Amino acid sequence: MKSLLTVCFLFLVSLAIAGGNQLMLGDKAKHTEVKMADTSGKEYSLTDLKKENGIVVIFSCNTCPFVLAWEDRYNDIYEWAKKNDVGIAVLDSNYMKRSGDDSLEAMKEHALEKHYNFPYLVDSESLIANAYGGQTTPHVFLFDKDFNLVYKGAIDDNYKNASDVKEEYLKDAITSLAAGEKIAVAETKPLGCSIKRKLD
Repeated sequence: MKSLLTVCFLFLVSLAIAGGNQLMLGDKAKHTEVKMADTSGKEYSLTDLKKENGIVVIFSCNTCPFVLAWEDRYNDIYEWAKKNDVGIAVLDSNYMKRSGDDSLEAMKEHALEKHYNFPYLVDSESLIANAYGGQTTPHVFLFDKDFNLVYKGAIDDNYKNASDVKEEYLKDAITSLAAGEKIAVAETKPLGCSIKRKLD
């Protein structure tokens, strides 16, 4: 019972941190110059990866069932973003699992197994997740060329089956961003596992 209460307390504290620092639409991205280790062995900052029209930041991990259900769409999202001159950075912010399921070595194995063709970076002390208010894996933040937040939330409306998706929130937002048009659905509710973040 005591351990269950401890887990519940940590989960609530985690949500409080995420909610307290939640970026709002129009807010500027933070820590864009911070270098993060990639599974390729290189290091990148969000500034390094941003393209002409902006950048997508996706908080993810190796084992969350929601990520495992959605991640077969990651490479397609990367290609879609690239076509629209938008960069992409997928971040693992699970500090509490860094010596296990979400170690850099585990991330490398996962990226290789899933044929990731985009940067998969270690947000080593949950700096970016805490600054942006990343709540779940996955949780998407789309920024324009000036690092202003223009979309946040879920990837689409059906994590279970890509063929049953009716609303492609992220891809639609990228398309509108690249075309200089207003994003019709600029915020949706994120769905996934809580980020096992470092608690300040």
